[in-house]
Amino acid sequence: MIADRGIRIAERKERSLRVAETVMSDEDFRRRTFEFGIRVIRLVESLPNTDGARVIGKQLLRCATAVGANYRAAARVRSRADVIAKMGIVEEDCDESLYWLKILVDLRLISSSRSKNLRDEANEILSIVVASIETARRQIKQPARYS
Repeated sequence: MIADRGIRIAERKERSLRVAETVMSDEDFRRRTFEFGIRVIRLVESLPNTDGARVIGKQLLRCATAVGANYRAAARVRSRADVIAKMGIVEEDCDESLYWLKILVDLRLISSSRSKNLRDEANEILSIVVASIETARRQIKQPARYS
């Protein structure tokens, strides 16, 4: 189990480096996280009207819509350390979204194929956020250069 987690972390880092090579403006990423939330809202509204689907749907709604909201907040913070902290929250919410999507699939409340695009988008967003955090951390460690 621990080795499996280590492999997943290594795969995520590799994916984040590949995705980070793609240049995306702040506005494009803001729009992308917003659209992710909208797509999740539509998915949750289509779930069956059962207790389990309602509870899981509310959890998914909360974390998936928080991805975009917290990314917007990260753009307004004052220090690089605050950016890292806020982006860490975005990372957690995006990863939690993936967790709830997997539960919906495993309970057969939605099909794997129906959630594939959302899961792919969440993984890409997660990779971009992780790469951004790593870049910000490296920049904090580097001394200021004056010309």
